[in-house]
Amino acid sequence: MAVIYETAATLNGFLATEDDSLDWLFQIPGEQPDISDFMGSAAALVMGSTTYEWVLAVEDLVAHPENWASSMGRKPVFVFSSRDLPVPAGADVRILEGDVGRHLSEIRAAAGDGDLWMMGGGGLAAQFLAADALDRIAITVAPVTLARGKPLFSGDVFWDRLRLRSAEKVGEWARLVYDITPGEQEMSRSATVSS
Repeated sequence: MAVIYETAATLNGFLATEDDSLDWLFQIPGEQPDISDFMGSAAALVMGSTTYEWVLAVEDLVAHPENWASSMGRKPVFVFSSRDLPVPAGADVRILEGDVGRHLSEIRAAAGDGDLWMMGGGGLAAQFLAADALDRIAITVAPVTLARGKPLFSGDVFWDRLRLRSAEKVGEWARLVYDITPGEQEMSRSATVSS
């Protein structure tokens, strides 16, 4: 099982505008990246409240819960939020509050042997990395820059944690996939287990 932060971002590293708009993303003509194989292989999804609210709004899923399965599949969805959020009727959405590390065993159990798709945002991705629970970052870079916006990653990630797995041109897009090497916390845990 791998925890994969799969997302699209601008050339200068933003996920969305400051007001959480993704309009810039859907205006790019020509060949589009296809992540349907990845979506099919993900056994569970995890996201922050802003991403979740965007998913609900874009397809009006609270008013039309029958569209949930075609949009999100029948996978369990974990949403990190400190607020009460609406859940479409029949959807397997679990609202979690607090530290990512506290909920990892529940999330991993729901994913089983399948991959976990960490959809965003950047703050949640940084929490997964800090908990040594992020295995890969897959970024589809759009030919767009924004003056300001929501960052791809909230926090520092230096070269020694990232190993380029692949780079691919898709139309005007660039798809970059990085494996994440274990942090000091994870390496010391592994050393303790092996000794």
